[in-house]
Amino acid sequence: MSDRDLRRLAAAAGVDVEWIDQQGADHTVSPDVLRGVLDALGFPCRTPAQIKESLKRLALPEETIPGLLVGTVGKALILPFRARARNAHLILEGGGERALDLAPGDGGRIAMQAIREIGYHRLQIGSREIGVAIAPKACHRVEDAAAGQRLWGLVAQVYGLRRAGDCGIGDLGAVATLAQSAARHGAAALALSPLHALFAADPSRFGPYSPSNRLFLNPLHADPELVLGAKRVADATVSAGIGELCGRLDALHLVDWQEAGAAKLKRLRELHSFFLAADAGTSLEADFQSYVASQGRRLEDHARFEALHAMHLAKDGPQWSWRDWPAEFRRPDSPTVETFARENAVEISFHKFLQWLADRSAAAAQRVAREAGMAIGLIADLAVGLDRNGSHAWARADELLSGLTIGSPPDAFNPHGQSWGLTGFSPRALARLGYEPFIATLRAAMRYAGGVRIDHAMGLMRLWLIPDGAGPGDGAYVRYPLEPLLGLIALESQRHRAIVIGEDLGTVPAGFRERLASAGIAGMSVLWFQRDETGFLPPKKWPSTSVAMTTTHDLPTVVGWWRGADIKAREAAGRPSADPEAEIAARAKDRKQLSEAFASAGVGDSEDAARIDDGPGLMAALRFVAETPASLALIPLEDALGLEEQPNLPGTIDEHPNWRRRLPAPAEQVLDGPPVAERLAAIAKARSAG
Repeated sequence: MSDRDLRRLAAAAGVDVEWIDQQGADHTVSPDVLRGVLDALGFPCRTPAQIKESLKRLALPEETIPGLLVGTVGKALILPFRARARNAHLILEGGGERALDLAPGDGGRIAMQAIREIGYHRLQIGSREIGVAIAPKACHRVEDAAAGQRLWGLVAQVYGLRRAGDCGIGDLGAVATLAQSAARHGAAALALSPLHALFAADPSRFGPYSPSNRLFLNPLHADPELVLGAKRVADATVSAGIGELCGRLDALHLVDWQEAGAAKLKRLRELHSFFLAADAGTSLEADFQSYVASQGRRLEDHARFEALHAMHLAKDGPQWSWRDWPAEFRRPDSPTVETFARENAVEISFHKFLQWLADRSAAAAQRVAREAGMAIGLIADLAVGLDRNGSHAWARADELLSGLTIGSPPDAFNPHGQSWGLTGFSPRALARLGYEPFIATLRAAMRYAGGVRIDHAMGLMRLWLIPDGAGPGDGAYVRYPLEPLLGLIALESQRHRAIVIGEDLGTVPAGFRERLASAGIAGMSVLWFQRDETGFLPPKKWPSTSVAMTTTHDLPTVVGWWRGADIKAREAAGRPSADPEAEIAARAKDRKQLSEAFASAGVGDSEDAARIDDGPGLMAALRFVAETPASLALIPLEDALGLEEQPNLPGTIDEHPNWRRRLPAPAEQVLDGPPVAERLAAIAKARSAG
């Protein structure tokens, strides 16, 4: 078997044999890694006969013709199959039909005349019928919501917000209150940490970027008061006997996910009991039933998984992963699971009730944000992948990758690469299923928000996939259908009037940022990375097509960066850099360069800017970012408040309090103290001056 045949199969299967790293160096994927990735993708390649057979399969119609064609309004659509017909019949989504002309295209393919109607349609050509999605040319942009203004907003870690009675975990009631306060200061948006469903039976699994299911929400962030009223929640708190406990949890500086999660769920069970007993035939019950009907089988499966997960965790020798459950429980449609669902109908209803509360809480928070005057409102965060042991993987394993883990290749920050322990959509399954899983995920993210941030947006084009058991660096890039995915994002974005931000930090393919910009997806420009060989770029040289930010949840805050707190934290966590002394020296040089950039930009003189502890340096950093030409600037609350600690220290788990830090004041007060209010006023002034 020649490596040439193996490379030919890899290319046909969408696996890149070569890739370029952040420094521009070329890399070639080893044959062993290629074989591991191809095997996991379902293309055996250990022998010449297997390679031949896999290549043959890749030429079959089910591999080459997607279940949904995606085109752009006003552009001719090239059909991925041959046809002798000279016309087609289009059945429009909104009703109506019309004929379309076909013409020969390149390679014997058929070119169809441009379709003017945006939406999801059906196309009939002879005896063949196929779905067609016609997308707008670009997403709903910040400029569409801004009316010529340069907008700004804040970024909040939801779990860290404080609200009286939240039982120690920030919730959507606090989000609504914070949105109102931020709007009074002039903010147009409030970007949130991911709210995806995790594992209700195990609150210790609280990493927001490792969701069980992205179609549903974490009920620990629901605020039942927004749906059921304060009195009923107060009564449930008393009935559950957790009033004193909630008061103690409220006062903690770090979230105690295990204890707080258990307390919240105890109160939620009381609320569910009240609901079953008192709300039959009411408008609340009708709304609940409407929600359940709208979510269909996906909600049923998620609720069944949550109930089954709790049952298996409670057994002797708990089986945390559904893959370790008895075989009859590993399929959502098995007779055993059907029997379980009938016998545990109240428990499954409870988990549907949790999702209803979370969904309606999120909708209420967005409504409050918009009514307070925010042009955008909430911006949701869409994680790049899923926990392979979660409800989505249990219910719909055929949609996801198997035997492969998402990660990132070696780079300057992670010389060995990263394995994130996540699965994601299979590119073959996406095409076969007409991209329905992707569309459903977009709709779930945009349902309650005025915008969405797509984590690791490069995954729209390619993902670094690592075979199970291999090291993070022993992976390969697998290509995804970028153009159809961008078209569907634009279509759903315009329908929901939701802006889209693509997190484009890391190893970025050539031309990718430009393609995002042309699709109306804003990239991310972060202060620490906006530099060239001479130093930090002045605000006027920052791109206008990206969201401007001081930092992100994975990077040091302004105060933390200035003090070197991130360097100290990594060392304390046992994750020091290869040469800590050199890193400290480089940081001192960077501080001097940034102080000079502040002075050159007129946002602070170099001496004042260097005194970050005294305030002027932090103010200078905020004004510096606010004066960029970006249509939207997003400031993390940690920087607005002048905090030192960052929310997450990548590469650590228990060594650092990741995803646990709570803010120092309640949501209704946290922005109104003199230092914070002055910083927000400076941001608002700089944004309005453009």
